[in-house]
Amino acid sequence: MTRRTALHASHTALGAKMGEFAGYDMPLYYKEGVLSEHEWVRSRAGLFDVSHMGQIILHGPEEDIIKFWEQVTPSSFAKLGDGAAKYTVLTSPKGGMIDDLIVTRIWHNKFFAVLNAGRKSVDIEWLRKHLPESVTLEYSDMESLLAVQGPDSEKVMRETFGLDVSDMNYMSGKYFDLGHAASLVSRLGYTGEDGFEISVSPNEAPRIWRQLIEHPDIMPVGLAARDSLRLEMGYPLYGHDIDETTSPAEANLSWILRDKSGPKPARLRVGVKLLDKGIAREGAEIRNEVGKKIGALTSGGFSPSLKESIGMGYIEAAMSAVGTNIFVHVRGRDIPAVVVAMPFVPARTKMKKAAH
Repeated sequence: MTRRTALHASHTALGAKMGEFAGYDMPLYYKEGVLSEHEWVRSRAGLFDVSHMGQIILHGPEEDIIKFWEQVTPSSFAKLGDGAAKYTVLTSPKGGMIDDLIVTRIWHNKFFAVLNAGRKSVDIEWLRKHLPESVTLEYSDMESLLAVQGPDSEKVMRETFGLDVSDMNYMSGKYFDLGHAASLVSRLGYTGEDGFEISVSPNEAPRIWRQLIEHPDIMPVGLAARDSLRLEMGYPLYGHDIDETTSPAEANLSWILRDKSGPKPARLRVGVKLLDKGIAREGAEIRNEVGKKIGALTSGGFSPSLKESIGMGYIEAAMSAVGTNIFVHVRGRDIPAVVVAMPFVPARTKMKKAAH
């Protein structure tokens, strides 16, 4: 049975085109269309319902929680300060990725994490399997999560809720009173723009949505534009760009590893830009100049910001240098392409303030 978020009625009232995603009936796009939604997020601020994601809280002795996170992920957590967030992955004994997630250290002995919708049950089972008795894991499959993304996000939060979030840096979170109860507001997102994610109870979610949607700088945005936005940033999508068969090093995520001394991978995730007409999609073969397959795309599509076809995928490490000429096989023809740096468009997240 397809599930619904607490905001389902809000989406249908706005004329959203709904579709199944990770077992939920989710908004794919609204009346303005995918292109308009994408461009609005890049220029003003978009409102997303991401309540299908999983939310967990861990609390217990500080040293036990840190040890736990460093057991189930390849990242270091000892120096993560209160209110700071970190992107990481859950790794299997074989070195593959069970999921990617963002972990926020709310207080010294309380951590919050957001899990991918399609991996929630797998993640919870894995985490509880390794959880020490001294640490408690709280998980509710009913909590709501809203995202405000775009250059006007700080303005929207201030004018809608009266919140001064100017001192919050990218990848941080803190509690605010949004009119009923304390809600965790995190300055992060999946678009490369400045923005916030708001964790609220399902009872409060429709009210919060209504307040935000009334702001003149806000447009509701569906999952289709969320995907094109994350593609322009080169953000991996679990089940496509990363999975249990790929390691963090292969995925070009070595920056999350506390131990970077491992062997160099035989293949790497790279950014690809087509140099001729055509749209390359997931599964398209990547070939060298003599037509030999050297990899495949894991994500691909048209970039509304660049007006070009872009993608990412895994290719032989020897061919992974930026500027390498390659070909992408689409509908019977080899389209000239080139390996490019990611992100495809510059990130505009809130930078840390300079120390004085």
